[in-house]
Amino acid sequence: MTAIVPIRRALLSLSDKDGLDGLAAGLAGAGVELVSTGGTAAKLRELGHKVRDISDLTGFPEMMDGRVKTLHPKVHGGLLAVRDNADHVAAMEAHGIGAIDLVVVNLYPFEATVAKGADRTTIIENIDIGGPSMVRSAAKNHAFVAIITDPADYAPLLDQVERQGGTDLDFRKKLAAKAYALTGAYDSRIASWFAFADQGEAYPASRFIVGRSPTMLRYGENPHQKAALYLPAGPSTPGLAQARQVQGKALSYNNLNDANAALELVAEFRDGPPTVVIVKHANPCGVASGETLLAAWREALACDSVSAFGGIVAVNRPLDAATAEVIGTIFTEVVVAPDASAEAQAIFAKKKNLRLLLTGALPDPARGGQSVAVIAGGLLIQDRDNGTLTSDMLKVVTKRAPTERELADCLFAWTVAKHVKSNAIVYAKDGATAGIGAGQMNRLDSARIAALKAREAAETMGWPEPRTVGSAVASDAFFPFADGLLAAIEAGATAVIQPGGSIRDDEVIAAADHAGVAMLFTGMRHFRH
Repeated sequence: MTAIVPIRRALLSLSDKDGLDGLAAGLAGAGVELVSTGGTAAKLRELGHKVRDISDLTGFPEMMDGRVKTLHPKVHGGLLAVRDNADHVAAMEAHGIGAIDLVVVNLYPFEATVAKGADRTTIIENIDIGGPSMVRSAAKNHAFVAIITDPADYAPLLDQVERQGGTDLDFRKKLAAKAYALTGAYDSRIASWFAFADQGEAYPASRFIVGRSPTMLRYGENPHQKAALYLPAGPSTPGLAQARQVQGKALSYNNLNDANAALELVAEFRDGPPTVVIVKHANPCGVASGETLLAAWREALACDSVSAFGGIVAVNRPLDAATAEVIGTIFTEVVVAPDASAEAQAIFAKKKNLRLLLTGALPDPARGGQSVAVIAGGLLIQDRDNGTLTSDMLKVVTKRAPTERELADCLFAWTVAKHVKSNAIVYAKDGATAGIGAGQMNRLDSARIAALKAREAAETMGWPEPRTVGSAVASDAFFPFADGLLAAIEAGATAVIQPGGSIRDDEVIAAADHAGVAMLFTGMRHFRH
């Protein structure tokens, strides 16, 4: 196996021709024969480079609207021949097959064609066949052939040719790995299109999850765990991975996980009034809407100012200077916003450890898609929980219906509860959380913890009574017994929103009626594990 392979003949077939002129000039200057296909050959001639048509190499014209041009033994024989194998060399000589030392290919823009909303025939025509075949052949025979699939590798290739007269094995190995990653991802996106878009199969027989451009993180949830952030291989929704980090040190795994929880929750209010979400360990510890972001911040912080220390803040409006000023008064790990004024950015610039992420837009909470969790020996895949409620979907099950204010607070509490780890209990009053109980093994404890948080907030803020008095309370799943409801009533809740569906619903409704509390059934559950 030869370590340095000189390049005497290169085959170029490109959909994206950026950088082609410089690449061709560098190769031609090193005495490399350029062979190319229709559109690429025409472009090379337009740029003034000497090029040999693929049809001249193969002895066959391009045919069938270009579907058949590189699928030929004189191409794949020239790519796959093992150069130090006597039988292979003899076959090449017998059939007039010349070696191809370099392939430069990028594939038909299948994904971009789909994204443009093209018709089915056009999409099918943009499934590349010859390109991936050449890529795979060249990559398999990387002992003798270099395969370039990324324009970022043009410069390193030319550097190797200039410095050492050819490509070395380590470089070709890296190129081969990159090439197979490309064809694997390309085929997975085609398979996914056939399954999801063309055939309407939400759960096909095979499922592909492809990421690209990893960013290594400092560590995972704990220092002994390695971690990386991958971008989706296909189209993506506005999110943290696409956000612009204005300032602050690198984001950690936990920062990203918590910030995503904050972003997903604040996105629920993207068409609503100014709203602030404060998250700690992926659970909201304060959420509020107000006339301004500043007013919403103060109400959200009041819910649990202790837990907010070292938390994540997300807002649904461009961040202004006044709000940035008060956020900066407590230690905050990350702030996520659609945008931020120059004054707000200047204020945060004084906090060197605070990360500011600007998303440009908020994701659609009603978007489709699926979520993936890894378990021992398999993957759990489910539809996103994009269920939303409107007042006309609710069923009043008690003698008393909620007032207009109670109804608004019920819907607010329900929206927040959707993003709280189960078992979840959320008290809300006047568009702000009053107490949040998260992740408990039973619903009664969640109700008690949320009420305790509300009492602590009242003591901290100097209020005469906790905000749970006169509040609405949301439960992410039904009350299996009346005890959780009774704890909420004891805390002062006057309206309840819950899915219903317990075998003891009659007992729970009777307890609500006895206390004069209004209760709404949603018929929808929001477990979050």
